Amino acid sequence: MTATDLSLLQTQADRRFARKRLMAFALPALVLAYLAYTAVAFDLAGLAQRARWDNAVTLASDSWSYKVHVTRDHRSGGIDYAVEGERKGQYPDDMHPDWVAPGETTVVDLGRDTAVRLLPGNRTEIDIPGFGLFEAHLDGRRIVTNLPQPAPDWASASNTRVALTLPAGRIAITRTKTEVFRYFAGWELFWFTLDSPYHGRSLLDILLGDRIDPARGNLGGAWHDFWYNPMWQHAAVAWAIGETLLMAVLGTFGAALIALPLSFLAAKRFAPLMAVRFAMRRLFDFVRGVDALIWTVVLARAFGPGPLTGALAILLTDTGTFGKIFSEALENVDSRQIDGVAATGAKPLQRIRFGVIPQLVPVLLSQVLYFLESNTRSATIIGAITGGGIGLLLTQAIQTQTNWEEVAYYITLVVLLVMVMDWVSGRLRARLIGRST
Repeated sequence: MTATDLSLLQTQADRRFARKRLMAFALPALVLAYLAYTAVAFDLAGLAQRARWDNAVTLASDSWSYKVHVTRDHRSGGIDYAVEGERKGQYPDDMHPDWVAPGETTVVDLGRDTAVRLLPGNRTEIDIPGFGLFEAHLDGRRIVTNLPQPAPDWASASNTRVALTLPAGRIAITRTKTEVFRYFAGWELFWFTLDSPYHGRSLLDILLGDRIDPARGNLGGAWHDFWYNPMWQHAAVAWAIGETLLMAVLGTFGAALIALPLSFLAAKRFAPLMAVRFAMRRLFDFVRGVDALIWTVVLARAFGPGPLTGALAILLTDTGTFGKIFSEALENVDSRQIDGVAATGAKPLQRIRFGVIPQLVPVLLSQVLYFLESNTRSATIIGAITGGGIGLLLTQAIQTQTNWEEVAYYITLVVLLVMVMDWVSGRLRARLIGRST
């Protein structure tokens, strides 16, 4: 090797090292530039300023707790007590929470040395630790308070509405009513509503105690009042879970049954005509290229809302996905097994049945079961659009902006359903695929 050759090799090596050094600095710089662009494009600084962390804290607390409303009507002067402010959770006329002392002046004890007094004349007084006595009253159509200006962080006040967020609870005063909210951990009335004779009874009382309702047995009556609970609607929720699961099962397995025969027309080894393969592959690209949510909107306009529309949307999208997966698997089947079946005098359909399908079973079952698990979650969102399944109940609860404990309940059920489907599909995958191999 001459000196010129060595010099050339040295030059090439220097260029390669220089290129690698450049890439080592260029790639991180490119990533940082992209992140900076993202921060500007999405206005992250403005987003942080607009964030309402107090609302987030309230929403989180509403999801694992419940609140009892004490409401005074400024027109009639009457006071009502209701769990979550719902009519179905209203206390009977002869009942009230034990932390409320009704009378000419109703005293609401919120705990933590905080007491609310609802006085005649639509006047309100609150003992607030660290502040003193808060006073509010109606002056015509204006709400007058003794809050300083500017108002403390825990208060917001205008001429028409005053809201106080205290560690012990919340108070809202408008021109028409005064509402006091006291929070408690748990989901009240999840088992029985206040008008049920089984409310407040222990499990031992129901199972082993004397008959609580003279007209019904304890077990039958308790199950009826729980299953048809007017606030939590357990029967309707169970039906909705069944609809969600039905959408996922029908859509997934229907797509697999349609995609399997069509995938033979997209595989080169089984469809020699290029035009047929091209058309079938583009068809798969089209149906899977349109998201299931878009298909849901289109099909809802065509067939109307309902669980079947959601199942069809899943079927269309997964048909394209399964068609691509199955056709690629067909391209890689072992021809020796097919030749062995053909040597017995088998006809073309028999060769596919005994020479091809057994090789596809592991891929087919693995993918179908995986998509079934995924579609169980997707059916929740699709149901919110088509008006079926647990997704509809979840959307309705979110839109009310008050029933966040029900939102948490529905989300918990969806997560549990996905976990169960994951466990079931894993067991089936292990047994069926293992047996086929």
